[in-house]
Amino acid sequence: MKKQLITALFLTIAATVFAQDADKLIKQRDVKKIIKTLSADNMEGRGTFTRGIENAARYIEGQYGKIGLQPLSGDNGFRQNFSMNNSIAEKIQVNINGAEITADHVFAIAGASFNWNSPQDAEVVKISNGPNASAELRTVRRSHKKVLALIDPQLEGQFKRISDIASKGISSIKEPDPAQQVVCVLGNFDDIKSLSVNVQIKTNQKPLFNIAGMIPGKTKPDEYVIFSGHYDHLGIIAPVKGDSIANGADDDASGTTAVISLAKYYKKLNNNARTLIFVAFTAEEIGEYGSQYFATQVNPDKVVAMFNIEMIGKPSKWGQNSAFITGFERSDFGTILQKNLNGTSFHFYPDPYPDQNLFYRSDNASLAAVGVPAHTISTDQIDKDPYYHTVKDELSTLDVNNITSTIRAIALSSRSIVSGEDTPKRVPKLER
Repeated sequence: MKKQLITALFLTIAATVFAQDADKLIKQRDVKKIIKTLSADNMEGRGTFTRGIENAARYIEGQYGKIGLQPLSGDNGFRQNFSMNNSIAEKIQVNINGAEITADHVFAIAGASFNWNSPQDAEVVKISNGPNASAELRTVRRSHKKVLALIDPQLEGQFKRISDIASKGISSIKEPDPAQQVVCVLGNFDDIKSLSVNVQIKTNQKPLFNIAGMIPGKTKPDEYVIFSGHYDHLGIIAPVKGDSIANGADDDASGTTAVISLAKYYKKLNNNARTLIFVAFTAEEIGEYGSQYFATQVNPDKVVAMFNIEMIGKPSKWGQNSAFITGFERSDFGTILQKNLNGTSFHFYPDPYPDQNLFYRSDNASLAAVGVPAHTISTDQIDKDPYYHTVKDELSTLDVNNITSTIRAIALSSRSIVSGEDTPKRVPKLER
């Protein structure tokens, strides 16, 4: 009992010392200045492929430079450039049994232009109205072979929703797959005796860029700890009372602010055993493309943990000094973090919103998919947040004290992982 009391006292003293460092080095006025800049109107909501996200990227690069971060190995600067391919069907002509299918009854998903001249050129799949219809439609959409899907007219609503998505094309950081030739037709066809299909695909490449920097590890440089958030948001959307800028202060200027603040904190401490990588991801809102690309550029076996930070601008359902961790049960990441907070008033909880599927809705999923103990830390009450994805997600709706205390808690809770003392268990590689 005496030994346990001494250990508890030692942990409390250690936590107090580290907390004083965090309080001293992570200042609320600095936190407010960063998030105010990132969520300002001149950032135009940081929409992907816009002038606003370029403004945000330059600001983050400037902050990394002032802090003294180094570019990632092999990069000349903090900008991690890559491209997204977008393949759109510009022309679709389908003739079945001598009858031309009208444009509103057909859509195509393909990686390249193609022609079919007979029913034998594709696998014909019929999707009837029933309990499995949605799953069958998803399977067809994701098929990477030649498929002609005949959709029951009773599924017209689902057909139109998918058609609207398909009209925007296929987006991927990978090269388009020419083997993917999917044509969906709304209608009943008992016997297809003749088939003619002509689909013309146009593929555009659009530039994207993560902003990444690092502090090399002092004794374990080949082991990486990642701190991340996404710096994109929705950009300009439908106006509400004259305001059309979706500023994204909470989503996710708050997380990006945490990344910059933690980079500054650890650079000042300058005692990290493991290499620390600080990355602001792009294109999270349109499909997590930034983190997907990043996952191909880092050896996942060298990444011991990922702290992804998403929406920490408002108190959690438990009030101040609390946050939740998505996928808490998938590794001992959260347990390690909470151990490091013993003696403080801050507490990490498991994700209280399992129905929201949050583990797969942020950039941690891209790294978790390759086995990294990658989790998202958040405080947002997503089930009732009235400002989520609206023009009202502004600095004025946030609690800067909550942001600051959460950043400090992340700094304290990460210390044994950063020092090389603790290594979270790997997670099973995931499939979406």
